[in-house]
Amino acid sequence: MTRFHLIIVGLFSMIFISCSPKSVIPQGKWERVCTGFNFPEGPAWDGKAALYVSNCKGNWMAKVNVRSGNVEKYLEQSDLLPDFVRTNGLLHKAGCLYACEFERNAILKIDDGKNITILSRGTPERTLKRPNDITMGPDGFLYVTDPFHYDNSNPDGVVYKIDPVSGETTIVLSDIAFPNGIAFSPDNQWLFVSESAFNRILKFPYKKGKVYDEPRVFITLPGGDPDGIAFDKAGNLYIAHFGGSAVYMVSPKGNILSKIEAPGKKPSNLEFGGKNLKTLFLTEVETNAVYKIETKISGLSL
Repeated sequence: MTRFHLIIVGLFSMIFISCSPKSVIPQGKWERVCTGFNFPEGPAWDGKAALYVSNCKGNWMAKVNVRSGNVEKYLEQSDLLPDFVRTNGLLHKAGCLYACEFERNAILKIDDGKNITILSRGTPERTLKRPNDITMGPDGFLYVTDPFHYDNSNPDGVVYKIDPVSGETTIVLSDIAFPNGIAFSPDNQWLFVSESAFNRILKFPYKKGKVYDEPRVFITLPGGDPDGIAFDKAGNLYIAHFGGSAVYMVSPKGNILSKIEAPGKKPSNLEFGGKNLKTLFLTEVETNAVYKIETKISGLSL
């Protein structure tokens, strides 16, 4: 399928606006949890009461108590932590925090004692350029988006697959124009990737532990960049529309269920957490803050 055909398919997906009942759409307003960040990104829920947050233009990572709103400088660059500089996407799993470190071009593994291991720098054929976001697949491997140039005439971004223990790294997808947010569907049959330079979400078949480089356009959202994404358990996709002042809730068929107005122009990423995973957390760059809203459907744990 050519890039032209992908664009046409994506544009058609914008025509169908769903009339789904309000029972599945968040009805409240965004509540600010905390502020004082410098380009917040990559929220990661620890399964208890804390949300880890990156500062893309800072040199520290926050640990936020979502009940009190207290912000702790969890990690900060120092002589003792020379390999920690600037992070973007984060993932908390089994007591470890995985981080996309885009200044030194590495994936970091951070244990609960704050010990940092450089898990991967890419492959011999291609080193990491500016690792952006991260998720864990049903196979237990990490999947990482790695954009390079923001140029839809030069789609040079890739997606890596990384062993979280050994760090063994392979490229599973290529020729993507600035791959950004990443998540697996609840049925584990699709890998979804934000292709920001084309303002759209792509999905790739996933079967028996393998991602197939056969992209299909899930939805196109002009007027901003599809950034971080997250699924609920019903298969609805929530999309942070950076520059578009909104979070979109999209049905499994690619129909827009709701355009939820964001508290600023630059929503960057999303994560479900809280009791029963019914709290959707949002990082927002214009206001440099973290927000939350209650959802009707439980989120899908990453």
